[in-house]
Amino acid sequence: MNRRFFLKNSGIALASISAATMSPSFLTRALAQANGSGRRKILIAIFQRGAMDGLNAVIPYGEQEYYNLRPSIAVPRPGGIEGGQPNQPQAIDLDGFFGLHPTLAPFKPIYDSGELAIVHAVGSPDSTRSHFDAQDYMESATPGMKSTTDGWLNRYLQSKAGANASPFRGVAMGPNMPRAMQGKASTIAMNNIRDFTIRAGGGEMGQAIQGGFEAMYEQTVNDALRGTGKETFEAVKLLKRVNPTQYQPAPGVAYPRGQFGDRMKQIAQLIKSDIGLEVAFTDIGGWDTHANQGSSQGQLALRLTELSGGVAALYADLKDRADDVVILTMTEFGRTAKENGNRGTDHGHASVMFALGGRVKGGKVYGKWPGMKSNQLYEGRDLAITTDFRDVFAEMAKNHLGVANLNTIFPGYQVNAANFKGLIRA
Repeated sequence: MNRRFFLKNSGIALASISAATMSPSFLTRALAQANGSGRRKILIAIFQRGAMDGLNAVIPYGEQEYYNLRPSIAVPRPGGIEGGQPNQPQAIDLDGFFGLHPTLAPFKPIYDSGELAIVHAVGSPDSTRSHFDAQDYMESATPGMKSTTDGWLNRYLQSKAGANASPFRGVAMGPNMPRAMQGKASTIAMNNIRDFTIRAGGGEMGQAIQGGFEAMYEQTVNDALRGTGKETFEAVKLLKRVNPTQYQPAPGVAYPRGQFGDRMKQIAQLIKSDIGLEVAFTDIGGWDTHANQGSSQGQLALRLTELSGGVAALYADLKDRADDVVILTMTEFGRTAKENGNRGTDHGHASVMFALGGRVKGGKVYGKWPGMKSNQLYEGRDLAITTDFRDVFAEMAKNHLGVANLNTIFPGYQVNAANFKGLIRA
Protein backbone atom coordinates (compact mmCIF):
# COMPACT_ATOMS: atom_id res chain seq x y z
CA MET A 1 0.00 0.00 0.00
CA ASN A 2 1.63 3.24 -1.08
CA ARG A 3 1.08 6.77 0.17
CA ARG A 4 -0.79 7.95 -2.93
CA PHE A 5 -3.29 5.11 -2.61
CA PHE A 6 -3.80 5.94 1.05
CA LEU A 7 -4.43 9.61 0.34
CA LYS A 8 -6.95 8.73 -2.35
CA ASN A 9 -8.86 6.11 -0.39
CA SER A 10 -8.55 6.91 3.30
CA GLY A 11 -11.46 9.33 3.46
CA ILE A 12 -9.63 11.84 5.63
CA ALA A 13 -10.56 15.49 5.14
CA LEU A 14 -7.13 16.89 4.29
CA ALA A 15 -8.18 20.47 3.73
CA SER A 16 -6.03 23.58 3.75
CA ILE A 17 -4.87 23.18 7.33
CA SER A 18 -1.75 25.29 7.65
CA ALA A 19 0.92 24.05 10.02
CA ALA A 20 2.41 27.51 10.14
CA THR A 21 -0.57 28.90 12.07
CA MET A 22 -0.84 26.14 14.68
CA SER A 23 1.47 24.50 17.17
CA PRO A 24 1.26 20.78 18.05
CA SER A 25 -0.35 21.62 21.38
CA PHE A 26 -3.45 23.21 19.87
CA LEU A 27 -5.56 20.21 20.92
CA THR A 28 -4.98 20.97 24.59
CA ARG A 29 -5.50 24.70 24.08
CA ALA A 30 -8.69 24.26 22.09
CA LEU A 31 -10.22 22.07 24.76
CA ALA A 32 -9.16 24.55 27.42
CA GLN A 33 -10.81 27.34 25.47
CA ALA A 34 -13.97 25.26 25.17
CA ASN A 35 -14.16 25.03 28.95
CA GLY A 36 -13.12 28.63 29.48
CA SER A 37 -14.96 31.91 29.50
CA GLY A 38 -16.09 34.07 26.64
CA ARG A 39 -17.76 33.07 23.41
CA ARG A 40 -16.47 34.09 20.02
CA LYS A 41 -18.60 35.72 17.34
CA ILE A 42 -19.64 33.36 14.55
CA LEU A 43 -20.78 34.00 10.99
CA ILE A 44 -22.70 31.31 9.11
CA ALA A 45 -22.70 32.02 5.36
CA ILE A 46 -25.19 30.24 3.10
CA PHE A 47 -24.75 30.52 -0.67
CA GLN A 48 -27.85 29.95 -2.81
CA ARG A 49 -26.18 28.78 -6.00
CA GLY A 50 -28.03 29.29 -9.25
CA ALA A 51 -29.39 32.82 -8.65
CA MET A 52 -32.48 33.07 -6.47
CA ASP A 53 -35.44 35.05 -7.74
CA GLY A 54 -35.58 37.74 -5.06
CA LEU A 55 -38.77 39.21 -6.53
CA ASN A 56 -40.72 36.06 -5.74
CA ALA A 57 -38.96 35.41 -2.43
CA VAL A 58 -39.70 38.88 -1.04
CA ILE A 59 -42.58 40.13 -3.14
CA PRO A 60 -43.05 43.86 -3.83
CA TYR A 61 -46.81 43.38 -3.86
CA GLY A 62 -47.32 47.11 -3.45
CA GLU A 63 -46.01 47.69 -6.98
CA GLN A 64 -48.44 46.93 -9.80
CA GLU A 65 -45.62 46.50 -12.32
CA TYR A 66 -44.65 43.30 -10.54
CA TYR A 67 -47.99 41.78 -11.53
CA ASN A 68 -47.92 43.27 -15.01
CA LEU A 69 -44.54 41.70 -15.74
CA ARG A 70 -45.34 38.30 -14.23
CA PRO A 71 -48.86 37.26 -15.19
CA SER A 72 -48.19 33.52 -14.66
CA ILE A 73 -45.77 33.40 -11.75
CA ALA A 74 -46.59 36.40 -9.55
CA VAL A 75 -47.44 35.56 -5.94
CA PRO A 76 -50.88 36.87 -4.88
CA ARG A 77 -51.11 39.90 -2.65
CA PRO A 78 -51.84 39.25 1.02
CA GLY A 79 -55.31 39.72 2.41
CA GLY A 80 -57.24 38.52 -0.61
CA ILE A 81 -56.51 41.67 -2.60
CA GLU A 82 -56.59 41.08 -6.34
CA GLY A 83 -53.29 40.24 -7.98
CA GLY A 84 -51.37 37.09 -8.85
CA GLN A 85 -52.59 33.64 -9.67
CA PRO A 86 -56.01 32.63 -8.31
CA ASN A 87 -56.23 29.67 -5.91
CA GLN A 88 -52.59 30.12 -4.91
CA PRO A 89 -51.42 30.83 -1.32
CA GLN A 90 -50.92 34.53 -0.71
CA ALA A 91 -47.79 36.44 0.21
CA ILE A 92 -47.21 37.01 3.93
CA ASP A 93 -47.38 40.73 4.62
CA LEU A 94 -44.29 42.36 6.10
CA ASP A 95 -44.73 46.12 5.96
CA GLY A 96 -47.59 47.05 3.66
CA PHE A 97 -45.42 46.93 0.53
CA PHE A 98 -43.29 43.77 0.75
CA GLY A 99 -44.43 40.26 1.52
CA LEU A 100 -42.71 36.92 2.09
CA HIS A 101 -43.30 34.00 -0.22
CA PRO A 102 -45.75 31.73 1.66
CA THR A 103 -43.17 28.95 1.91
CA LEU A 104 -40.95 31.32 3.90
CA ALA A 105 -43.51 31.25 6.73
CA PRO A 106 -40.89 29.89 9.20
CA PHE A 107 -39.07 33.22 8.79
CA LYS A 108 -42.06 35.36 9.81
CA PRO A 109 -41.85 34.83 13.61
CA ILE A 110 -38.13 35.61 13.50
CA TYR A 111 -38.86 38.76 11.48
CA ASP A 112 -41.57 39.78 13.94
CA SER A 113 -39.19 39.25 16.86
CA GLY A 114 -36.79 41.75 15.29
CA GLU A 115 -34.06 39.18 14.61
CA LEU A 116 -34.44 38.79 10.83
CA ALA A 117 -33.47 41.58 8.47
CA ILE A 118 -33.98 41.53 4.71
CA VAL A 119 -31.87 43.47 2.22
CA HIS A 120 -33.61 43.90 -1.14
CA ALA A 121 -32.17 45.08 -4.44
CA VAL A 122 -28.71 43.90 -3.37
CA GLY A 123 -26.02 42.38 -5.54
CA SER A 124 -22.83 42.82 -7.49
CA PRO A 125 -22.07 45.94 -9.54
CA ASP A 126 -20.51 43.70 -12.18
CA SER A 127 -22.84 43.12 -15.11
CA THR A 128 -22.01 39.46 -15.76
CA ARG A 129 -24.83 36.97 -16.07
CA SER A 130 -22.47 34.00 -15.89
CA HIS A 131 -23.12 31.85 -12.83
CA PHE A 132 -19.47 30.86 -12.60
CA ASP A 133 -18.09 34.40 -12.81
CA ALA A 134 -20.72 35.95 -10.56
CA GLN A 135 -20.21 33.33 -7.85
CA ASP A 136 -16.46 33.79 -8.09
CA TYR A 137 -16.78 37.55 -7.77
CA MET A 138 -19.11 37.33 -4.78
CA GLU A 139 -16.98 34.76 -2.95
CA SER A 140 -13.76 36.68 -3.59
CA ALA A 141 -15.59 40.00 -2.95
CA THR A 142 -13.72 41.53 -5.89
CA PRO A 143 -16.31 41.96 -8.66
CA GLY A 144 -14.82 41.97 -12.14
CA MET A 145 -11.41 40.74 -10.96
CA LYS A 146 -10.54 37.14 -11.79
CA SER A 147 -6.98 37.43 -10.51
CA THR A 148 -7.90 37.42 -6.81
CA THR A 149 -6.33 34.36 -5.22
CA ASP A 150 -8.29 34.05 -1.98
CA GLY A 151 -11.84 34.37 -0.69
CA TRP A 152 -13.20 37.13 1.53
CA LEU A 153 -13.95 34.79 4.44
CA ASN A 154 -10.42 33.43 4.32
CA ARG A 155 -9.07 36.97 4.34
CA TYR A 156 -11.14 37.60 7.46
CA LEU A 157 -9.58 34.55 9.10
CA GLN A 158 -6.13 35.77 8.06
CA SER A 159 -6.80 39.13 9.68
CA LYS A 160 -7.63 37.53 13.04
CA ALA A 161 -5.08 34.71 13.00
CA GLY A 162 -3.20 33.89 16.18
CA ALA A 163 -0.90 31.29 17.69
CA ASN A 164 -3.76 29.69 19.61
CA ALA A 165 -6.04 29.33 16.60
CA SER A 166 -8.24 26.25 16.45
CA PRO A 167 -8.08 24.13 13.28
CA PHE A 168 -11.85 24.46 13.19
CA ARG A 169 -11.92 28.25 12.89
CA GLY A 170 -13.27 28.01 9.35
CA VAL A 171 -15.34 25.03 8.26
CA ALA A 172 -17.12 24.47 4.95
CA MET A 173 -19.83 21.82 4.96
CA GLY A 174 -19.49 20.21 1.56
CA PRO A 175 -17.24 17.98 -0.55
CA ASN A 176 -14.97 20.79 -1.78
CA MET A 177 -13.45 23.94 -0.38
CA PRO A 178 -15.57 26.87 -1.63
CA ARG A 179 -13.96 29.91 -3.21
CA ALA A 180 -14.90 32.12 -0.24
CA MET A 181 -12.86 29.95 2.14
CA GLN A 182 -9.75 29.42 0.02
CA GLY A 183 -6.52 31.16 1.02
CA LYS A 184 -3.61 31.17 3.45
CA ALA A 185 -5.66 30.80 6.62
CA SER A 186 -6.43 27.32 7.92
CA THR A 187 -9.82 26.01 6.81
CA ILE A 188 -11.46 22.61 6.67
CA ALA A 189 -14.00 21.14 4.23
CA MET A 190 -16.02 18.16 5.35
CA ASN A 191 -19.02 16.45 3.81
CA ASN A 192 -20.07 14.93 7.09
CA ILE A 193 -18.72 15.07 10.63
CA ARG A 194 -18.77 11.29 10.77
CA ASP A 195 -16.48 11.12 7.72
CA PHE A 196 -13.84 13.38 9.24
CA THR A 197 -11.69 10.43 10.27
CA ILE A 198 -9.56 7.63 8.90
CA ARG A 199 -11.91 5.02 7.49
CA ALA A 200 -9.60 2.08 8.12
CA GLY A 201 -11.82 -0.15 10.20
CA GLY A 202 -11.74 -0.79 13.91
CA GLY A 203 -9.62 -2.83 16.26
CA GLU A 204 -5.89 -3.36 16.14
CA MET A 205 -5.75 -3.48 12.34
CA GLY A 206 -7.42 -0.07 12.01
CA GLN A 207 -5.11 1.43 14.62
CA ALA A 208 -2.07 -0.03 12.88
CA ILE A 209 -3.11 1.38 9.52
CA GLN A 210 -3.75 4.81 11.00
CA GLY A 211 -0.41 4.68 12.76
CA GLY A 212 1.28 3.74 9.49
CA PHE A 213 -0.41 6.63 7.71
CA GLU A 214 0.82 9.05 10.38
CA ALA A 215 4.30 7.59 10.06
CA MET A 216 4.27 8.29 6.31
CA TYR A 217 3.81 11.96 7.08
CA GLU A 218 6.49 11.92 9.75
CA GLN A 219 8.99 10.47 7.25
CA THR A 220 8.30 12.90 4.43
CA VAL A 221 11.07 15.32 3.55
CA ASN A 222 8.59 18.14 3.03
CA ASP A 223 8.32 19.97 6.35
CA ALA A 224 5.11 21.79 5.42
CA LEU A 225 3.39 18.60 4.32
CA ARG A 226 4.58 16.74 7.41
CA GLY A 227 3.23 19.52 9.61
CA THR A 228 -0.08 19.59 7.76
CA GLY A 229 -0.51 15.84 8.17
CA LYS A 230 0.28 16.04 11.88
CA GLU A 231 -2.20 18.85 12.44
CA THR A 232 -4.84 16.99 10.45
CA PHE A 233 -4.54 13.98 12.73
CA GLU A 234 -4.71 16.28 15.74
CA ALA A 235 -7.89 17.81 14.30
CA VAL A 236 -9.39 14.34 13.93
CA LYS A 237 -8.55 13.60 17.57
CA LEU A 238 -10.08 16.88 18.72
CA LEU A 239 -13.33 16.25 16.89
CA LYS A 240 -13.53 12.71 18.26
CA ARG A 241 -12.90 13.93 21.78
CA VAL A 242 -15.78 16.44 21.76
CA ASN A 243 -17.89 13.74 20.04
CA PRO A 244 -20.37 15.95 18.16
CA THR A 245 -21.99 12.91 16.52
CA GLN A 246 -23.79 12.27 19.82
CA TYR A 247 -25.38 15.68 19.58
CA GLN A 248 -29.10 16.18 20.22
CA PRO A 249 -30.86 19.34 18.99
CA ALA A 250 -32.59 21.62 21.46
CA PRO A 251 -36.06 20.49 22.57
CA GLY A 252 -38.68 21.09 19.89
CA VAL A 253 -36.16 21.59 17.07
CA ALA A 254 -36.62 19.33 14.04
CA TYR A 255 -34.27 19.71 11.09
CA PRO A 256 -35.80 18.92 7.69
CA ARG A 257 -34.63 15.77 5.98
CA GLY A 258 -32.15 16.07 3.17
CA GLN A 259 -28.65 17.34 2.56
CA PHE A 260 -29.28 20.97 3.48
CA GLY A 261 -31.05 20.12 6.73
CA ASP A 262 -28.21 17.76 7.62
CA ARG A 263 -25.66 20.49 6.99
CA MET A 264 -27.58 22.94 9.17
CA LYS A 265 -27.66 20.41 11.98
CA GLN A 266 -23.95 19.68 11.69
CA ILE A 267 -23.09 23.37 11.83
CA ALA A 268 -25.04 23.54 15.09
CA GLN A 269 -23.13 20.48 16.31
CA LEU A 270 -19.80 22.16 15.61
CA ILE A 271 -20.82 25.42 17.25
CA LYS A 272 -22.14 23.75 20.39
CA SER A 273 -19.04 21.57 20.61
CA ASP A 274 -17.09 24.76 21.40
CA ILE A 275 -14.05 23.84 19.33
CA GLY A 276 -13.30 27.34 18.09
CA LEU A 277 -15.57 27.77 15.05
CA GLU A 278 -15.66 31.34 13.75
CA VAL A 279 -16.92 30.96 10.17
CA ALA A 280 -19.14 28.24 8.74
CA PHE A 281 -20.00 28.06 5.06
CA THR A 282 -22.39 25.90 3.09
CA ASP A 283 -24.50 26.14 -0.03
CA ILE A 284 -27.83 25.06 -1.44
CA GLY A 285 -28.46 24.74 -5.17
CA GLY A 286 -31.44 24.57 -7.50
CA TRP A 287 -32.24 28.27 -7.94
CA ASP A 288 -31.80 28.51 -11.73
CA THR A 289 -35.50 28.63 -12.56
CA HIS A 290 -35.61 29.19 -16.33
CA ALA A 291 -38.79 27.16 -16.86
CA ASN A 292 -41.88 26.31 -14.81
CA GLN A 293 -40.75 28.38 -11.87
CA GLY A 294 -44.19 28.46 -10.31
CA SER A 295 -45.96 31.04 -8.20
CA SER A 296 -46.73 30.18 -4.58
CA GLN A 297 -46.25 26.53 -5.47
CA GLY A 298 -43.83 24.78 -7.78
CA GLN A 299 -40.10 24.63 -8.37
CA LEU A 300 -39.05 27.81 -6.56
CA ALA A 301 -41.44 27.10 -3.70
CA LEU A 302 -39.73 23.77 -3.06
CA ARG A 303 -36.32 25.43 -2.81
CA LEU A 304 -37.64 28.14 -0.48
CA THR A 305 -39.31 25.51 1.70
CA GLU A 306 -35.99 23.70 2.08
CA LEU A 307 -34.11 26.93 2.79
CA SER A 308 -36.50 28.35 5.36
CA GLY A 309 -37.01 25.04 7.15
CA GLY A 310 -33.28 24.42 7.53
CA VAL A 311 -32.34 27.97 8.51
CA ALA A 312 -35.22 28.36 10.97
CA ALA A 313 -34.32 25.05 12.63
CA LEU A 314 -30.66 26.09 12.93
CA TYR A 315 -31.65 29.46 14.37
CA ALA A 316 -33.97 27.87 16.95
CA ASP A 317 -31.28 25.35 17.87
CA LEU A 318 -28.79 28.16 18.50
CA LYS A 319 -31.26 30.40 20.31
CA ASP A 320 -29.20 30.44 23.51
CA ARG A 321 -26.26 31.76 21.47
CA ALA A 322 -28.22 34.14 19.26
CA ASP A 323 -26.22 37.21 20.29
CA ASP A 324 -23.01 35.55 19.11
CA VAL A 325 -24.24 34.22 15.76
CA VAL A 326 -25.32 35.76 12.47
CA ILE A 327 -26.70 33.66 9.62
CA LEU A 328 -26.29 35.42 6.26
CA THR A 329 -27.66 34.22 2.93
CA MET A 330 -26.39 35.28 -0.48
CA THR A 331 -26.89 34.48 -4.16
CA GLU A 332 -24.84 35.45 -7.21
CA PHE A 333 -27.55 37.52 -8.91
CA GLY A 334 -31.32 37.74 -9.29
CA ARG A 335 -33.73 36.98 -12.10
CA THR A 336 -35.32 39.03 -14.85
CA ALA A 337 -38.23 41.21 -13.80
CA LYS A 338 -40.38 39.87 -16.61
CA GLU A 339 -41.21 36.19 -16.85
CA ASN A 340 -40.06 34.42 -19.99
CA GLY A 341 -42.03 32.31 -22.47
CA ASN A 342 -41.46 29.17 -20.42
CA ARG A 343 -43.12 30.60 -17.30
CA GLY A 344 -39.74 31.03 -15.70
CA THR A 345 -37.15 33.77 -15.32
CA ASP A 346 -33.71 34.29 -16.82
CA HIS A 347 -30.44 35.59 -15.39
CA GLY A 348 -30.91 39.03 -13.88
CA HIS A 349 -29.15 41.48 -11.60
CA ALA A 350 -30.32 42.38 -8.06
CA SER A 351 -31.70 39.89 -5.55
CA VAL A 352 -32.24 39.50 -1.78
CA MET A 353 -30.16 38.68 1.30
CA PHE A 354 -31.46 37.46 4.66
CA ALA A 355 -29.62 38.14 7.93
CA LEU A 356 -30.64 36.45 11.18
CA GLY A 357 -29.17 36.99 14.62
CA GLY A 358 -29.83 38.13 18.16
CA ARG A 359 -28.01 41.38 17.50
CA VAL A 360 -29.47 41.83 14.02
CA LYS A 361 -31.73 44.87 13.84
CA GLY A 362 -34.51 42.98 12.11
CA GLY A 363 -38.19 43.38 11.45
CA LYS A 364 -37.41 45.53 8.43
CA VAL A 365 -36.75 45.32 4.69
CA TYR A 366 -33.61 47.37 4.03
CA GLY A 367 -32.40 48.96 0.82
CA LYS A 368 -33.67 51.69 -1.46
CA TRP A 369 -36.37 50.28 -3.69
CA PRO A 370 -35.47 51.06 -7.35
CA GLY A 371 -38.89 50.42 -8.87
CA MET A 372 -39.95 48.10 -11.66
CA LYS A 373 -41.10 50.41 -14.43
CA SER A 374 -39.27 49.96 -17.71
CA ASN A 375 -37.17 53.11 -17.24
CA GLN A 376 -36.21 51.99 -13.72
CA LEU A 377 -35.01 48.51 -14.62
CA TYR A 378 -31.33 47.76 -15.12
CA GLU A 379 -30.70 47.49 -18.88
CA GLY A 380 -34.47 47.60 -19.27
CA ARG A 381 -34.95 44.06 -17.93
CA ASP A 382 -33.66 43.51 -14.37
CA LEU A 383 -34.24 44.85 -10.90
CA ALA A 384 -31.52 47.46 -10.35
CA ILE A 385 -28.97 47.19 -7.55
CA THR A 386 -29.10 49.86 -4.87
CA THR A 387 -26.92 48.03 -2.30
CA ASP A 388 -23.48 46.64 -3.15
CA PHE A 389 -23.13 43.19 -1.58
CA ARG A 390 -19.70 44.20 -0.25
CA ASP A 391 -21.32 46.78 1.99
CA VAL A 392 -23.38 44.04 3.64
CA PHE A 393 -20.31 41.79 3.97
CA ALA A 394 -18.26 44.70 5.34
CA GLU A 395 -20.89 45.59 7.91
CA MET A 396 -20.90 41.99 9.13
CA ALA A 397 -17.11 41.94 9.26
CA LYS A 398 -16.84 45.19 11.21
CA ASN A 399 -19.91 45.32 13.45
CA HIS A 400 -20.39 41.61 14.10
CA LEU A 401 -16.96 40.01 13.75
CA GLY A 402 -15.01 43.04 14.98
CA VAL A 403 -12.64 43.63 12.06
CA ALA A 404 -10.76 46.90 12.40
CA ASN A 405 -9.09 47.16 8.98
CA LEU A 406 -11.64 46.35 6.28
CA ASN A 407 -9.23 47.20 3.47
CA THR A 408 -7.42 43.90 4.01
CA ILE A 409 -10.67 41.99 3.45
CA PHE A 410 -12.06 44.04 0.58
CA PRO A 411 -9.06 44.99 -1.55
CA GLY A 412 -9.69 47.58 -4.21
CA TYR A 413 -12.97 48.70 -2.63
CA GLN A 414 -13.28 51.85 -0.59
CA VAL A 415 -15.58 50.73 2.21
CA ASN A 416 -17.74 53.58 3.47
CA ALA A 417 -19.58 52.99 6.73
CA ALA A 418 -22.17 55.51 5.56
CA ASN A 419 -23.37 52.82 3.16
CA PHE A 420 -23.99 50.34 5.97
CA LYS A 421 -27.66 49.61 6.57
CA GLY A 422 -27.50 49.43 10.33
CA LEU A 423 -28.11 45.69 10.34
CA ILE A 424 -26.25 45.05 13.62
CA ARG A 425 -27.31 46.54 16.93
CA ALA A 426 -24.70 48.38 18.97
